[in-house]
Amino acid sequence: MAKPGDRVKVVTKEGEIEGILMPNEETDSVVVKLDNGYNIGIDKKKVKKIDAVKKYSAKTEKKGKLSVNKKLPTISILHTGGTIASKVNYETGGVIAKFDPAELIGLFPELKEIANFDSRLIEQMFSEDMRFEHYKKIAGAVEKEVKKGVDGIIITHGTDTLAYSSAALAFVLERLNIPVILVGAQRSSDRGSSDAAMNLICASEFIAKTDFAGVGICMHEKPDDKNSVILPACKTRKMHTSRRDAFKAINDTPIAMINYDTRKIRFLRDYGKRSDSKLVIKEGFEDKIGLIKCHPNMFREQFDFFKGYKGLVIEGTGLGHAPVDPPQRLNINILESIKSLVKSGTIVVMTSQCLFGSTHPHVYTAAINLSKAGVVYCKDMLSETAFIKLSWLLGNYKDKEEIKRLIATDLRGEINPRIEPEQYLE
Repeated sequence: MAKPGDRVKVVTKEGEIEGILMPNEETDSVVVKLDNGYNIGIDKKKVKKIDAVKKYSAKTEKKGKLSVNKKLPTISILHTGGTIASKVNYETGGVIAKFDPAELIGLFPELKEIANFDSRLIEQMFSEDMRFEHYKKIAGAVEKEVKKGVDGIIITHGTDTLAYSSAALAFVLERLNIPVILVGAQRSSDRGSSDAAMNLICASEFIAKTDFAGVGICMHEKPDDKNSVILPACKTRKMHTSRRDAFKAINDTPIAMINYDTRKIRFLRDYGKRSDSKLVIKEGFEDKIGLIKCHPNMFREQFDFFKGYKGLVIEGTGLGHAPVDPPQRLNINILESIKSLVKSGTIVVMTSQCLFGSTHPHVYTAAINLSKAGVVYCKDMLSETAFIKLSWLLGNYKDKEEIKRLIATDLRGEINPRIEPEQYLE
């Protein structure tokens, strides 16, 4: 039986087609790569038989050694999987991950002019499947590289939950004295429109040429290939499913801009600088954390579900509202449910569904009642960041009053005390 990668002869009613059998699970077709490099799809209903002409034999690639340039800084690239370090095997159509330093330089040869690189896989972590335990593993890998004395670290990461991970690392890696930049790719490296190379190269240039220290994100500024930007770890959100400029700073300004052609770097705001401080790892996370989004026609049972949870983030409407004042004829009592949660020891905090602007507990009746019930307002903090921060605080601090104070206190740039007009939609 023929398998993907085999050279095959496909016999149809119209004739015979010879080439490499490609994997295909998306359509009801047999896909064959012709000798001219093009793929052709053949309706399975028209296929009489498929004969294997030659079985596929994988080629073993030799891993080379990289020379060290003592004049250049050293950057470690820690991989969590994803498409950024992968390339297509055009014999089989499969994607091959490249994590060895020499293989990575083979994919992105420009890197060797920027720094010396070490590169390794931490673990295959699908972005949508990330858990708090993964943050601990990444932080542990970062700590090892810091102890080696590297000048900076790049973490490759799937884009779907990249912003959650950047926030988590910003809290876990306390007193970080080197740059740790998360890099993703919206388009796989086999596509002409891939953003993988540019994001990785710009992140490397930023680490090699600046005195920045802390956690950041490097992605495209706009759909074109002119600039990448360094985005703040706790104020960034993925705003589009597929555009290369999907990531935007919310209620904040990008830290810096890197021009891909000239490699010039321009800082756009104040930033943390490298020092001789010693890294402190605070890796505790509380699992029993909830996040609930307010919407019309809610019921008390939706909030009662979180009884026994240590913390709950309410993503409220507008300035931070929840449906706690229904018409008298409706005996819903959502406010009583929230009061019960707070009384039981659950720390309940409020963010807003509105990405831009800040919550406020003293403007409308609903917010005033929620605040009186013990709900803590998180100002302009993103809901995702509040979720990560509350879990982290509960995992590392014991005093609940201290946790309530810290959740509304800016620790890593997650709260902007003054939102400028230009920090709204661009």
